[in-house]
Amino acid sequence: MKKLLYTVFAFASVIAAVAIAQRIPYDQKLRMAEMVIADYYVDTVNEEKITEAAIRSMLEELDPHSQYSNAEETRELNEPLAGNFSGVGITFNMVKDTLYVISTVSGGPSERVGILAGDRIISVNDTSIAGVKMKNSDIMKRLRGPKGTEVDVKVLRSNAGMTDSINFRITRADIPIYSVDASYMADPNTGYIRISRFAADTHKEFANAVKDLNKQGMKQLILDLTDNGGGYLNAAVDILGEILEPGNTAVYTEGRKSPRYDFKAHPESHKPLLDGKRVVVMANQYSASASEITSGAIQDWDRGVIVGRRTFGKGLVQRPFPFPDGSMIRLSMAHYYTPTGRDIQKPYKSGDSKEYRHDIIDRLNSGELMHADSIKYIDSLKVNTLRTGRTIYGGGGISPDIFVPLDTADFTKYYRDVTAKGAINQFAIKYVDQNRKEIRKRFKTDLDYVNGFEVTPDMLADLFALAEKEGVKPDVEQAKQSGPIFKMVLKGLIGRDIYDQSTYYKVYNRYDPIFKEAIRVINSDDYDKLLYPTTSK
Repeated sequence: MKKLLYTVFAFASVIAAVAIAQRIPYDQKLRMAEMVIADYYVDTVNEEKITEAAIRSMLEELDPHSQYSNAEETRELNEPLAGNFSGVGITFNMVKDTLYVISTVSGGPSERVGILAGDRIISVNDTSIAGVKMKNSDIMKRLRGPKGTEVDVKVLRSNAGMTDSINFRITRADIPIYSVDASYMADPNTGYIRISRFAADTHKEFANAVKDLNKQGMKQLILDLTDNGGGYLNAAVDILGEILEPGNTAVYTEGRKSPRYDFKAHPESHKPLLDGKRVVVMANQYSASASEITSGAIQDWDRGVIVGRRTFGKGLVQRPFPFPDGSMIRLSMAHYYTPTGRDIQKPYKSGDSKEYRHDIIDRLNSGELMHADSIKYIDSLKVNTLRTGRTIYGGGGISPDIFVPLDTADFTKYYRDVTAKGAINQFAIKYVDQNRKEIRKRFKTDLDYVNGFEVTPDMLADLFALAEKEGVKPDVEQAKQSGPIFKMVLKGLIGRDIYDQSTYYKVYNRYDPIFKEAIRVINSDDYDKLLYPTTSK
């Protein structure tokens, strides 16, 4: 009898649930489904987890860029764009489960108490972080914290052959996150600025860099946006205000629920910092979003030459919708359009993010990254630039004015394996630790270092021996083939650790094909021939 009553009750509950579901609007189904699962599922349910999973699944049915992030993920997403965070102010690397200080932030908390490049932090607040295989994210959680709070660290320091243990108490402070990675004069007339992301303070950093280069006699600029995944729209618009004529449209947005809105360069009263100067933009397949807004507007207005490869094609505008617990939905609301009306967003199928993510691999397999004639342009997507009427194309991403193929000659499986094992970083850190004073003595400036330091065959032999200890099978032929890139990366990392971040790019740019083409074009008649094809002689 009891069994029969239970069966009838269960059947009635299902019928009731179905009846209720039929009466409620579809937009309440998710909440009801969560309540039914929480109340009736056979085992205990983590309601937060299944709700987040449902939200993620809904967004996966839309475009590839709408996404949900929990509170921790949201903080990690926003932090690089916010311009600063609170912490101790060091750049570090993990070497054999030991935190190695590469550099301290100038004027930051660690520098003020006397921590030096080359120090090894072995404990934080009496918790050992050396030799315990702790993730970088877990270490950062211990070093970062609210401004004004204190953290105790124990450091090992090598000095004159002796290793001392030193205790420091550091008061956390706001630490800037810079988005201009490098700024220097590439030749007597040409400035070079590399931007890694478009963040809250990027325009300020860019403007300061331009002013400094102008004082050094800069007559033309190479703007490096390779591998720049984007960031804040306003940062891109403000930078374009230093390049375009005042009042020019920088970009416009438009969507189903978002009417067209034009973002203009600075008003008539503002004189651009780069007024009248030649501009060449470096871009590649990983340049996205705000990078494409910047390069697209410069191309549309015939204000500069784009050199490199077709950009990523990320032209959807995300609006953040934060929740009280710190989590957030970033929902695509509109498309970015260049001033000529080109849609920056490359094609995608709703709900098929896998195919979308494989686009770069597809470009590689089709030959697009290596051969200009493999790029397929569609006549219906042809437009003309706004000053001289040059032909350019839409269809997703920004196609360069001058194509530079991807050079894979130095990349071998052996190089990949040595890099993946971290052997190059390990070797560079060890070499700097042993030779910092000598290199500083030999090369007073980083330019002296770039012009004079050479990676010797003995250094490479030691690197390859270290890689073998790490489990990389030796390959003499591939090691020889990858010799140029091994030398470049080692020299760049050593220079970066001894001088600063710009040093790495001063080394790398002498190797980089896109930079080589950029410096050639900006110093040649080809610049004017490209921008003014009907008037150039």
